[in-house]
Amino acid sequence: MWLDICNGWKGTSLKSFISLFLVGVSLSGAIAACSVSPGSSNTSETKELTLVSYAVTRAAYEKIIPLFAKEWQEKTGQTVRFDQSYGGSGSQTRAVIDGLDADIVALALSADTLQIQEAGLIQPGWEKKTPNGDGIVHRSVGVIVTRKGNPKNIKDWDDLARDDVSVITANPKTSGGARWNYMALWGKVTKTGGTEAQAKDFVTKVYRNVPVLPRDAREATDAFFVQKQGDALINYENEVILAKQQGQNLPYVVPEINISIDNPIAVVDSYVDQRGTREVAEAFVQFLFTPAAQREFAKVGFRPVVPEVVAEFADTYPQISNLFTIDDFGGWNQVSPKFFADGAIFDDMQANIAGR
Repeated sequence: MWLDICNGWKGTSLKSFISLFLVGVSLSGAIAACSVSPGSSNTSETKELTLVSYAVTRAAYEKIIPLFAKEWQEKTGQTVRFDQSYGGSGSQTRAVIDGLDADIVALALSADTLQIQEAGLIQPGWEKKTPNGDGIVHRSVGVIVTRKGNPKNIKDWDDLARDDVSVITANPKTSGGARWNYMALWGKVTKTGGTEAQAKDFVTKVYRNVPVLPRDAREATDAFFVQKQGDALINYENEVILAKQQGQNLPYVVPEINISIDNPIAVVDSYVDQRGTREVAEAFVQFLFTPAAQREFAKVGFRPVVPEVVAEFADTYPQISNLFTIDDFGGWNQVSPKFFADGAIFDDMQANIAGR
C-alpha cells in the first residue's frame, strides 16, 4: 500500500521508518506532489521531510502539504515527500528527544518545543525565525462541549465543578492540549481576582468529576462522542469545529473568560543538518504563514495568525472578552515545572482526589 503513493517510501531511511513505527501514533507517509517532473524520480532530486505534530492538526496538514509540495517543485524542480507522525504532544516531544528524526515539530504548546531545545536538538531563538517573530503558527481557545439540548444547562467553567456534572478532558501529563484546558480552569479563578488556593480548590472539584483521562485530545473527543462518556467535554475550539465538520454536530460553549491557546512551529536543527534538509524544512515553515496555508488552518478550526486571514474569518472566530495568555502565569518555563512536573500541583491534586 505504501509503495502506491507516488512510490513514497522509495529512499526512506530504515531508521526513519522504524522510528516512526515504534512511537505508535499515526503515520501518513509520502504525501507529495504526485505530478512529478521528468527525471525527478532520481533521489538526488527528491527531498524527504518528517513532520511530527499533535493529533488534531492532521486534517490541516493533509491539505497544506500538497500545496507546498507543488510550489516547491515549481520553484526547485525537486519532489518533496513527507512522513507524518501524529499523537499526544507530550508523547511526540519525548519521541523526538529519544531519537525520532523529525525535521519539523508542530506541537500543542511552546513548553514541548522548549523541551526539545533543552535536549540540544533545537537552537535557541527558533521563535524569531518565523514571519511573525513569535513561532506561533495558529491559535485556539478553550470550549465546553455539551450533550444535545444541553440537558445539564452548562454555561461556563463554574458548572463543571457541580456534583451532577461528569467531565471529559485529556491527561495533561501526556497531552499538551490538556495543559491548556487545565490552565484555562486555573486562570478562570486567578484572572478574576481569586487566589491560587482558591484556584486549586476549584480545579480539584472539576477533576473529581473526570472519570477517565484519555492520552490526547483526539481520544478525549472519541470518549465523549463515540463512547458517550460524560456530560461535558473540555476541549479546544478547533477540535470541536473539526468534529462538527465530520458530522458530530453537538452544542458547545465558548467561555468569555478564556486562554489563548498558542501553537508553535519549529525546525529541528540537529536533524535537518544531519539529513541535509534545512533549506526545504525552513521553506515549509515559512509557507505555513502564507494566506493559502493559514486559510487551511482556519477551515478546520484553528484561529489564524496572519492579519489578512484573521479578517476573512472574523465571523467564524469571535473575540473573547477576557482572554489571558500563558505569559500571564510566567510562561511555560515556569508553568510546566510548577503544575505538571512529577510531584507538582497536578500530581498532588490527583493524589488528593484518589485519597478522598
